[in-house]
Amino acid sequence: MSIKYILRVAQTLFATYYAQMVEYRAELLVWVMTNSLPFILMGAWLKASESGSIGLTSLEFIRYFLAVFIVRQFNIVWVIWDFERELISGQLSHRLLQPVDPFWHHLIGHIAERWARMPLLVFLIILFFILYPQSFWIPSLSTVLVTSAIIAIGFLLRFLIQYTFALLSFWTERASAVEQIWFLAYIFLSGIIAPLQVFPPLVREITMWTPFPYMVYFPAAILVGKEVDLWQGLGVMTLWMGIAFMVSRWLWRKGVKQYSGMGA
Repeated sequence: MSIKYILRVAQTLFATYYAQMVEYRAELLVWVMTNSLPFILMGAWLKASESGSIGLTSLEFIRYFLAVFIVRQFNIVWVIWDFERELISGQLSHRLLQPVDPFWHHLIGHIAERWARMPLLVFLIILFFILYPQSFWIPSLSTVLVTSAIIAIGFLLRFLIQYTFALLSFWTERASAVEQIWFLAYIFLSGIIAPLQVFPPLVREITMWTPFPYMVYFPAAILVGKEVDLWQGLGVMTLWMGIAFMVSRWLWRKGVKQYSGMGA
């Protein structure tokens, strides 16, 4: 299989899913707005920062939660619900007849959705700076490039983990329940609720060896100019991605055999 063929297939899938996403602009706006939790939490932390005992200023909180909002727009993943529905409804059988692994359909569909929501995200960022003009800042080009790379890796990490959970659908009709349990830990340990600087030191050290902070906190901290251990972060992300990839491939081979054995 040549590189030219792979690129042509990827381009076709991207164009197809992008066109599909653009058709539902109003729904995209709703999806973007449903990720406004960081702004709600920002108000609570701004009130708490008035005491001066937290260690972060109100401006730092404003910029941080804006960065969290931006990062979350790129790492939202729903593959477990799509895969679960396809398997239960029998649509997976049609996917298996195609020469393209279903994994790539889901991954490229997610990437296309990111591009479709980009104009809405830019509009909301401009609106945010109008409401909070004191928070306006322009990151350096190197910061933007590093942040973009980390966001992309963080998205791929979360996608691989959720896709691994999705493959449990071969054995249970409620694989999404596993994701809901995982999501509780994700909310509290990823930096969505609060920046990791406010965590107790021991909890923060342990958390930095889990995959959670690298999906939100790590790229958000880089974007606002916080000092982070970039190489440790890349190492931990690579480790968890490798684990998720190997487990997902093993589950896929076992699952497809069972799925075919059921007469699919």
